[in-house]
Amino acid sequence: MSRTTAYHTTVAWKGEHWGHIVMGNGPEMDFSAPPDAQGHPGVFTPEDAFVAAANTCIMMMFIWAAERYKLKLLSYECRAEGTKLIELDRTEIFTHLRFKPVIKVAAGEEESNKVEARTRRAMQSAQKYSLVANSVKSEIIIDPEIQILSNS
Repeated sequence: MSRTTAYHTTVAWKGEHWGHIVMGNGPEMDFSAPPDAQGHPGVFTPEDAFVAAANTCIMMMFIWAAERYKLKLLSYECRAEGTKLIELDRTEIFTHLRFKPVIKVAAGEEESNKVEARTRRAMQSAQKYSLVANSVKSEIIIDPEIQILSNS
């Protein structure tokens, strides 16, 4: 049987191009539009939040998948970039999100190629089960760099 869960945030306008967000899980911070949209530099933006939501969700799903695939994960770091298209009528859309994870896994007693294949399957599972990635209409591109490290 299907079920639902709700998540919430509360935003408030602080004047000019400033806002404040309180997230349902507790954190809060000020935000602005990006400088290219009359906002302020050096602060959290909705565009940052969009890319960060997808990046953090894929990472958490990769951690979940790595546990299920019995990987000896040493590190995971991922740079994500969202490409925004601005149409002539000034409507905007993120056309794609590109993820460049660098994943380090210990081989243990296994052959490196088998560990790498399982790591790639774990990354595919992370994308498949990512709530956020599945909820956006942008193209999702994941180009992992996988490093299998031996015990020597």
